[in-house]
Amino acid sequence: MEQKSKNAISIIGGADGPTSIFIAGHSKKQPLKIRIKNSIYRYKRKKVEKTIVANSHSLSETVQYAKDKYELTETAPTDREYIEQIKCLKESLILQYEPELLGEMKDIPVPDFSNEASAKEYLGKIKNRSEMIAEMPDSIIPMDFHLYKIRIDDDFLEMEIDYTWNIFGMSYSGNKAVMKKFK
Repeated sequence: MEQKSKNAISIIGGADGPTSIFIAGHSKKQPLKIRIKNSIYRYKRKKVEKTIVANSHSLSETVQYAKDKYELTETAPTDREYIEQIKCLKESLILQYEPELLGEMKDIPVPDFSNEASAKEYLGKIKNRSEMIAEMPDSIIPMDFHLYKIRIDDDFLEMEIDYTWNIFGMSYSGNKAVMKKFK
């Protein structure tokens, strides 16, 4: 049996004493705290809706906007970060779209991590799979990868973009106060 709260009961005075009336369903009236939160949410939503442009933008338009507004610079393909990012992206794409190329290495069962030997064996298999993917030719998964950076003092924002697979990723490292400048 469903419990009724005190808000669901109205007591009215009758000829033979007080009479209780149970109203089915919830009251339409919300508590003041919830109404205030909802009005703040609606205000913020309307404010954000005004700033959002209805049309979607291509990756190249997004990069051009960031170059114009934030002085975005492209990382050289010989940089360590670029090499690491493209290696990870290649591994991710092969695992996602071409797992049959890996044979038995595509599904490595997760071990019991309380056993140190099985955990080391698992990490060894993961490392072997990564090396196997790194040795595969780039023609298997064609990529047009670019890594961009915006640097302000010691803080930086990175944009990873692959135009072939329409992949867009961002990461930020630094102070929150500086991060607000990117809005």
